[in-house]
Amino acid sequence: MAFASNSGGGAMADINVTPLVDVMLVLLIIFMVTMPIQSIPVDVDLPQKTEKPPENPKEPPDPIELRIDAAGQVFWNNTPTPITALQQMMRNEVDRDPTNQPELQIDTNEAAEYGVLAKVLTAAKNAEMVKIGFVQN
Repeated sequence: MAFASNSGGGAMADINVTPLVDVMLVLLIIFMVTMPIQSIPVDVDLPQKTEKPPENPKEPPDPIELRIDAAGQVFWNNTPTPITALQQMMRNEVDRDPTNQPELQIDTNEAAEYGVLAKVLTAAKNAEMVKIGFVQN
């Protein structure tokens, strides 16, 4: 406890702010370290607002069912298909009507290798397919 010299020697209650400053500095350091980790930019393509809806909406085509089994065999609408032919088949579907593409529904067996799925997704990207979904049967 401190004693004031000019108030007649009575007791003076002062707060020791050193521990408070220490805690605040530690919190400041924690925030300075964690904030750069959280500020990594991620590119996201969001749909843009349009002024008017499409006048004649087209009926969407039937979806393409693409299945990958445990052995890595790819089936295009239940027909065995080599992976090398997928990109051309996807390109043909896109070229029919680029504005009204069919949805590519991918069903992958849990035991299938990821490399086969990566090749399928690469073929879809190279064929400019935009409607891709993952299904589980």
